[in-house]
Amino acid sequence: MIQRIQSLFYLLAGFSFAGLFKFPFATSGISIPQYLADQVYNVMDHAVLIGLTGIGIIVSLAAIFLFKNRSLQLRMGLLAIVISILLPVVAFLLIYTEKTASTDTAQIDDGLGLYLPILSLIFAIVANRFVKKDDKLVKSMDRLR
Repeated sequence: MIQRIQSLFYLLAGFSFAGLFKFPFATSGISIPQYLADQVYNVMDHAVLIGLTGIGIIVSLAAIFLFKNRSLQLRMGLLAIVISILLPVVAFLLIYTEKTASTDTAQIDDGLGLYLPILSLIFAIVANRFVKKDDKLVKSMDRLR
């Protein structure tokens, strides 16, 4: 019973990371040579983005099964938080360097994929909060025995 709610939040964080494979970070009306050649900028356009997303999915889902080791679960949640922060920063830096390298005045529109790491960040923070709350509850029960 203790692990039910944070498992749900870690699962939602994992689904948010997995949603990046479906939803693009940005779209453009015209083709820009490097990442927006197909007018869609998504995770599959760069190996670092694929790696970060894959690690984010694995870490978020692995944290669900670490309910017996709450300290390790908290560290995995912290790693998911760091990846959630790092992923949009890397994506923004890659698209910004491409936009500044192009000579055209291209209009780049942000997509839903840019906001999914923020959603996974919120889910991972809430899950970690519930893990800390459960750890505190278990420690207080041990004091009473």
